Amino acid sequence: MLFQLGPILPMRRVRLITIAASVLITLALAAWLFDSLQRLYWSLAVVSPVLASLLLALLVAALIAAIAALIYYLYLFGRPKPPARPLPPLPEDKTIVAQETLNALQQQIAQIQDEVARQALQERSRAIQQDLVQRDLQVVVFGTGSAGKTSLINAIFGEIVGEVGAAMGTTTLGETYRLHLQGLEREIVLVDTPGILEAGGLGSEREQLARQIATDADLLLFVLDNDLRQSEYQVLQMLAEIGKRLLVVFNKTDLYPAVDQQQILERLHQRFQGLILPQDLVAVAANPQAVRLPDGPVVQPAPDISSLLQRMAEVLWAEGEDLIADNILLQSQRLGEEARRLIDAERQRQAEKIVDRFQWIGAGVVAATPLPVVDLLATAAINAQMVVELGRVYGCEMNLDRGRELALSLAKTLVSLGVVRGAIEIFSVALQTNVATFLVGRAIQGVTAAYLTRIAGKSFIEYFRQNQQWGDGGMTEVVQEQFRLNRRDEFVKAFLQEAVTRVVNPLSRAERPIDPLP
Repeated sequence: MLFQLGPILPMRRVRLITIAASVLITLALAAWLFDSLQRLYWSLAVVSPVLASLLLALLVAALIAAIAALIYYLYLFGRPKPPARPLPPLPEDKTIVAQETLNALQQQIAQIQDEVARQALQERSRAIQQDLVQRDLQVVVFGTGSAGKTSLINAIFGEIVGEVGAAMGTTTLGETYRLHLQGLEREIVLVDTPGILEAGGLGSEREQLARQIATDADLLLFVLDNDLRQSEYQVLQMLAEIGKRLLVVFNKTDLYPAVDQQQILERLHQRFQGLILPQDLVAVAANPQAVRLPDGPVVQPAPDISSLLQRMAEVLWAEGEDLIADNILLQSQRLGEEARRLIDAERQRQAEKIVDRFQWIGAGVVAATPLPVVDLLATAAINAQMVVELGRVYGCEMNLDRGRELALSLAKTLVSLGVVRGAIEIFSVALQTNVATFLVGRAIQGVTAAYLTRIAGKSFIEYFRQNQQWGDGGMTEVVQEQFRLNRRDEFVKAFLQEAVTRVVNPLSRAERPIDPLP
């Protein structure tokens, strides 16, 4: 206490001296001001008593206002500040976040029109919902076939549950074992997996299954028996990037001298920096080699996995429920992506039907009543009603005025990019050799109108798919890409054949010239 009072007392003395000096200066200034005003008042009183009285009234009013302002600011200064308005609390419980995600997923699945697909996704969503409450903790043992995964499981259980020392490729796919950890409400399911990085087609299939099991894990034991190979690092990095909780197990430490073992651990720590916590790399000897004692007998050392068991227990006790919630979130996201793909495919089919319908409607109208190119672009190639219907498919309600605005904007882009001129050139050559001369002009305009409507419609599909955004490249890039995709030879040929059937042939029948009289 004496040590604290030493610096405090001088600080208080300095503050008191400063306050006293400020008060004295303020009083001196006030006295000077009062004396000056008094002299001014008496000078005015001699010349004009009215002016002197007016000056006195103004001074009194100013003094009262100053005193009132001082009282008001002292009140504000002394009043306790109202507590800050709290921000809406963010859900700290990952289980709540997982539940909210599942609720959103149900609403998303309800938008799927295909009855079979919708019911299948709903079943999977309900299974994930049930897992959130009742699911066991999935601990998956993952690594190469020679890293000692089965031996590690045997050591964890303290009894033989698999064939120790099995050759690469003999582990049954996805063998599971149950155990209970004291203090943990959920049971633990330990899952053995096929080895990764095995040669041959069967090895590749088994690795795909192992990776799938690993992505469903709550906690992943990635087993190594040596320094990390690049292929193993790539697999581990992929699992870390999707959010898997990892413990890296350096097994078979009994095969290395202490110095080599330490060097390998240091290199592994460097390689794993930023991917896992330092304490999540543990060294074990799951199935130590037998040792011959000096007197002759061979002794089998007990497994040395205490560091792994301790770290597993710490992680499962502290993070068990969060690991379940994280896994549920990952599964929900994957199911949501699948639902989005289905919804997008359904919308795409509906939107393409709308574009197909409007392109031939526009073609028929323009072919029947030919117009100049600019009018053709404004009335047929860009159709406001088509924009409105496309928006409705993607859940974007808009009126005709907004549809016309978007249509006009895209029409200008088509002209500025030379798409109109390019379309006319594409179909002029083809139609002049396949259509009667008296129909060529009208056929070119009709078919070109259909083609431009198609490009416009496809562009608007991309616009609505991106939540009414044109993307980084803007409308120009979207239109250019659609023009590129729709000018390929195979498409143009197929489009031209359909155009002849839908536009040219009806024109030919309606406008066939009358044969001259013999």
